[in-house]
Amino acid sequence: MLGNATSGDGSNRRALILVENLSVPFDRRVWQECTTLRDAGWEVHVICPRGEKRDTEPEAVIDGVRIHRYPLRAATGGPAGYLREYGSALWHTVRLARKVGPVDVVHACNPPDLLFLPALWLKRRGARFVFDQHDLVPELYLSRFDRGEDLLYRAVCALERRTYRAADIVLATNESYRDVALRRGGRRPEDVFVVRSAPATDRFQPVPPEPELKRGKPHLLCYLGVMGPQDGVDYALRALAKLRDELGRTDWHAVFVGAGDAFDAMVELSRRLGLSEQVQFTGRIPDADLVRYLCTADVCLSPDPRNPLNDVSTMNKVLEYMAMGRPIVSFDLREARVSAGDAAVYAPANDEAQFAKLIALLLDDPEKRARMGKTGQERISGPLSWRNSQASLLAAYAAACRDHVPVSAGGPVRTGKRPLH
Repeated sequence: MLGNATSGDGSNRRALILVENLSVPFDRRVWQECTTLRDAGWEVHVICPRGEKRDTEPEAVIDGVRIHRYPLRAATGGPAGYLREYGSALWHTVRLARKVGPVDVVHACNPPDLLFLPALWLKRRGARFVFDQHDLVPELYLSRFDRGEDLLYRAVCALERRTYRAADIVLATNESYRDVALRRGGRRPEDVFVVRSAPATDRFQPVPPEPELKRGKPHLLCYLGVMGPQDGVDYALRALAKLRDELGRTDWHAVFVGAGDAFDAMVELSRRLGLSEQVQFTGRIPDADLVRYLCTADVCLSPDPRNPLNDVSTMNKVLEYMAMGRPIVSFDLREARVSAGDAAVYAPANDEAQFAKLIALLLDDPEKRARMGKTGQERISGPLSWRNSQASLLAAYAAACRDHVPVSAGGPVRTGKRPLH
């Protein structure tokens, strides 16, 4: 038995977390899950790709969590590139899983929805499978590639179904994702747990604003996050051009923090719109510099357009803006409202002119900005805090391991197959 089944007590238990999309601990959600499990007594291992500039060591033990990393080249060149990337990731994942040895729980984080393959291999050796659904991959495909419901779309839907079917427990990042697991995945309500992402509060400690970051302007606008085709940086830039050209506002400087495969295209779009003097692209920067920008910002931007993925996804940048007490301008998305509530103002979906008008409204109303910032901080320290997600994560692990003998105690019973080590 698990011991204290409601606390997620991991005494004498081993968890293996599989990640393909980001390195660890750079993946903040995964790192919070790792440390939560560690504090509950679990021995935690992670298999993930190496980072380019950080998380580059092939193996590391950080704060008691053992991380095994493999080299991985991101996909380029269409479907063939993704086949190479995912094939390499799966091969390395199985190779390193053999090195880790038997585990009680294999915890696979998508995307892609291919990690059920090594998870099934570990299930046959006695592990329980927890599927941590970071993204709805069918919606991601529709939103990112604009190819409609073609053969590849049907393929990713099939992989999602296989993943749902293989999992013992599903972790959803919000209620919209939970609904998909129940409705499309056919999962029982008691097997799906909402584990919301939340900012790491130790990462977001306020510092005094630095007016020089405004480059001589009265106001600073800030975007933080990934810059991919579906992330809406192009919407934000066009809205800023309208703020200048249609509303006559030049009393602002904007900084875009982050990177992604659309980064170069966004820098070029900024140049074509004549924004190069007012818009700064920093790329990825250290946390200390990120906090400096956020603490100086007057308004933060969440320009994710409404599409099948964004409408039901929780945006990390929204939570991080709220943690720093910043007012937000967002498009009107279902989960944006759930997360931010009155900490944001909402333009009609994908309406760049209204987005620009809301920026201007907030720039002219410092009292409203202050109220919105306070609301955001209260939500992050209250209903959206990681404490609530920790409880849900440990309850999910308790459910996964009910009636499961720890591997360190001589179990689980094998099925006659060759052991991992």
